[in-house]
Amino acid sequence: MDAVVGTGATIVDTRKTTPGLRLLEKRAVRAGGGQNHRMGLFDAVLIKDNHVQSVGPPGATVRRARSHVGDTVKVEVEIDDLAYLESVIEAGADIVLLDNMSYDQIREAIELIDGRSETEASGGVTLETVREIAGTGVNFISVGALTHSAPSVDIALDFDQIA
Repeated sequence: MDAVVGTGATIVDTRKTTPGLRLLEKRAVRAGGGQNHRMGLFDAVLIKDNHVQSVGPPGATVRRARSHVGDTVKVEVEIDDLAYLESVIEAGADIVLLDNMSYDQIREAIELIDGRSETEASGGVTLETVREIAGTGVNFISVGALTHSAPSVDIALDFDQIA
């Protein structure tokens, strides 16, 4: 979180958590200064590349999702090609997830979106790259490693024998 201070970007986790520990891991992200992206599949629509492959072009997939959930549920769509950007904005995507894009591609997307949607960068985010990603102007940076790769801590309760 410290790596993006002053940039305007917010670090968010992903849904990828340890089975049975989701609430604890999500709480740990918030305690560390990050935000939770989604708690589960129930609280927002996230359209990924496999959804687009099964439903149709990204813009059409966003329109279809929006028709099912109405205007009160956020619809986010992942794109990995700027050619799809305008169609998903026009279809009503609340957030555009810019997946595995270069810094220059993210900057170009931010400029093209021009505030019409929030933006999220994802894919290959590391402590070494997060500051430059944040500097592109993206709203959110999702980091799955916050939960799925957090190191474990050996916690034990030991008693000293009383003589």
